[in-house]
Amino acid sequence: MNTVTYQEALQMTRHLTLADRVRLLEALAHTIRLEVADKPSRSILELEGLGQEMWRQIDVDQYIQTERDSWDG
Repeated sequence: MNTVTYQEALQMTRHLTLADRVRLLEALAHTIRLEVADKPSRSILELEGLGQEMWRQIDVDQYIQTERDSWDG
């Protein structure tokens, strides 16, 4: 299978008529839409609980105070 680079593909399109370039653009847009639609959407809720083990041994009040103290320089 031959692999065509972006520049080569772009150069090839310059030999097409305007009507064929529009058809090509529509076909590419359709193909990309199908690929995007096939991917499941993600949810921010998937991150729930991520890193929770890190906080188990940390005193939250002390951590917050340390952070606030650092704001003043």
